[in-house]
Amino acid sequence: MIPKMGVSKQNLLPWVMGLAVGLLIIEPALAASSGKPIDWFDMSMTLLGGLAIFLYGMELMTDSLKVLAGDRMKVILEKLTGNRIAGVLTGAGVTAVVQSSSVTTVIVVGFVTAGLMSLSQAIGVIFGANIGTTITAQIVAFKITKYALIMVAGGFGMLMMGRNEKIKHWGMMLMGLGLVFFGMSVMSDAMKPLRTFQPFLDMMATMENPLVGILIAAAFTGLVQSSSATTGIVIVMATEGLVTLPAGIALAFGANIGTCVTAILAAIGKPRRAVQAAMAHLLFNVFGVIIWFFFIPYLADFVTWLSPAADASLTGQAKLAAEAPRQIANAHTVFNVANTILFLPFAGLLAKLVEKLVPVKELTIEEKAVAKFMPRYLDEGMLDTPPLALSMVRRETRRMGEVVEEMLAAVPATVFTGDLDKMAVIRDQDDQVDALYAAINSYLTKVTRRDLLESTSNEAMLLTTTTTEIENIGDIIEIHMSHLATMCSMNHVTFNEEDLNSLKFFHGKVQKAFGSALSAVEQDRRAAAQIVLDMEEEIVVGMDDLVKKRQRKFLQEEHSSQEMAAFTLQTDIMENLKRIYEHSKRISKLVLRQEGGTALATINS
Repeated sequence: MIPKMGVSKQNLLPWVMGLAVGLLIIEPALAASSGKPIDWFDMSMTLLGGLAIFLYGMELMTDSLKVLAGDRMKVILEKLTGNRIAGVLTGAGVTAVVQSSSVTTVIVVGFVTAGLMSLSQAIGVIFGANIGTTITAQIVAFKITKYALIMVAGGFGMLMMGRNEKIKHWGMMLMGLGLVFFGMSVMSDAMKPLRTFQPFLDMMATMENPLVGILIAAAFTGLVQSSSATTGIVIVMATEGLVTLPAGIALAFGANIGTCVTAILAAIGKPRRAVQAAMAHLLFNVFGVIIWFFFIPYLADFVTWLSPAADASLTGQAKLAAEAPRQIANAHTVFNVANTILFLPFAGLLAKLVEKLVPVKELTIEEKAVAKFMPRYLDEGMLDTPPLALSMVRRETRRMGEVVEEMLAAVPATVFTGDLDKMAVIRDQDDQVDALYAAINSYLTKVTRRDLLESTSNEAMLLTTTTTEIENIGDIIEIHMSHLATMCSMNHVTFNEEDLNSLKFFHGKVQKAFGSALSAVEQDRRAAAQIVLDMEEEIVVGMDDLVKKRQRKFLQEEHSSQEMAAFTLQTDIMENLKRIYEHSKRISKLVLRQEGGTALATINS
């Protein structure tokens, strides 16, 4: 299944229409001034078609890489660290793999929103993302457009004839890369007539003013939400000798600012900490551009020295076309690496500045009451990276399970004593469990609509079943245990010390089993799941033996109505504790792949 273009790319439509109409309007004036008529409609459609192919190729490549590298990304990003250098390396590595700083920054915003990453940690990862995204410029600077269609054909063959999902996604990635280069080739051919079109050359001369270049590139990048698109177009223009190195550097600077739009959009409607992460991204890029603004000529000289020189026989526009693409790509890399080195020691100060600009307000009592019913970790921005989305589902499932753990922990003080006031608290907690259960399953439905590897699909099924099991445990406590508490209260039942100790003993064992099952699910830990299964004889057999022993003894003696009620309640409580253990055991079997037909990829076993 070929992934669809992201919704954000729909913002390209107004720009496409505006540019086409604008070209048709100015065509007569331009043609008259040049004396050389150009078929503007044909050129604009070819240029826009090439841009569409380029953007789709980038999207295809990024989507397939997200699927292929998703599990590795999950492991890397979940090992959060306060070490800023490690954060930079993490951000650079993840972005280099998925070829999109936007993906990394959206993920960072989601982690900050969920409280899994501090602002200082997020800033380090954002610094690294800027470095990682320069890999895209380095790739497109290679002049291998003549092999583009070979890559498209090879990738398509792998996609159509691949026997497993991974081969198909590798084919999709290769085809996407081929489309990137093919789109560049189409745009390059479309721009050839502009080499000798003086009005256009005069217009491009205005790009020598760095401020103009930065503003144009920032606006365009913000519109299409892809710095890679801007970089690709700049390098295509440089390949045709239409952009000088200083102008190309200014345009790359603008792309760095424009790419912040994606993070800002991802933060809209999110908690203030998510807005802080987006603001940190924007300030870092803006401050970096401001610092380098007056040093563009020096940066141009440095990358000219750093980059390979063209053949000595080339001169003028031909020399510019041969050298500028690699020089612009290198300038983009040097700029981002230097900015990271420069700003990294001041990441703490940047975080404090952001916290002053976007202060976090303390929640009111009413807001806290509402917040507990809302999911904390389920971020819509993660849906495009299903393995990470499922990782967040695991955390939310654990949070839901912790509420059930609290309900289970309250059973001795509530059910064993018939305390109906405490039972009301348990009912309120079950309402929270039900709300989280509905939110998790709605989110999982959205995940399963994505293009998934078989292992990822199996993981989604495992989590769907697990949340149902946890919700069932909550219902046992809220419905059945509540009824037993009411019976205990109405009949004024008091357990003797021996019976009470037996109930507490088995309750503790079941509580331990459920806790181990939750740990097994959250981190996919087989060892924790096995602990639950190993407790079966101790809990199930132990309960059955105790109940049979008590029954024999009970039938041999005469008892009061209160004692008979106590015996019945004890038996029913044991039965419900056993049911809770059975649900915990089922969760553990899912983790161990003994139920549900799952073939989950083991990451942390």
